[in-house]
Amino acid sequence: MNFNETKNIFLQIRDWVADQILQGKIVAGEKIPSVRELAVDMEVNRNTVMRSYSLMEEEGIIENKRGIGFFVAADAKRNLLKFQKQAFLNDELPAILHQIEVLKLNSEDLQILIQTIQSNDHENK
Repeated sequence: MNFNETKNIFLQIRDWVADQILQGKIVAGEKIPSVRELAVDMEVNRNTVMRSYSLMEEEGIIENKRGIGFFVAADAKRNLLKFQKQAFLNDELPAILHQIEVLKLNSEDLQILIQTIQSNDHENK
């Protein structure tokens, strides 16, 4: 994984696991890699992965079954969607709306952009 220098690594690991869940690559009830396995795979300190897992456990995304490992919580996807939608609306959308205003983009410009993105997504699948 290529880490972004502007965001804490433990948050990027959390975001990566969250993305895997939202995309259905990891599903509710499924075991996720152990702290040690993920640390080796991502070439980070085990404490960094543990910090990510602890945060996800607090958020209700994963649960720790002592002696067995970490598993995706039953309502992880719902919790993630709620959390990430709110974060997008609060943190990212205002800046996007500001750029739309500054660039004087209209609904037609945005519709063309959306259609182009959707077309590219279909071609890549």
